[in-house]
Amino acid sequence: MPFNARCWMQPRAALAAGMIFLSACAGGSFDAAPCVCPPVVEYSRAEQTKVAAELGALPEGSMIANWLADYTVLRDQARDCR
Repeated sequence: MPFNARCWMQPRAALAAGMIFLSACAGGSFDAAPCVCPPVVEYSRAEQTKVAAELGALPEGSMIANWLADYTVLRDQARDCR
């Protein structure tokens, strides 16, 4: 190993150690960051009734029903974000 290659190893180690110590500061609060809430689409009662009927017509254990359950959770989280 050439002599000058050894000189570059110490700064790399120091940089790595510095990054480890600085990353500990990332656990702080981010309250100052602006909260951007996604819009929640409102559906009419007629649309909700139609979706409920279509959902009821799906076979038992349908993946679409599982996805809609996940979508409901995301809608609730977006609504609570405000």
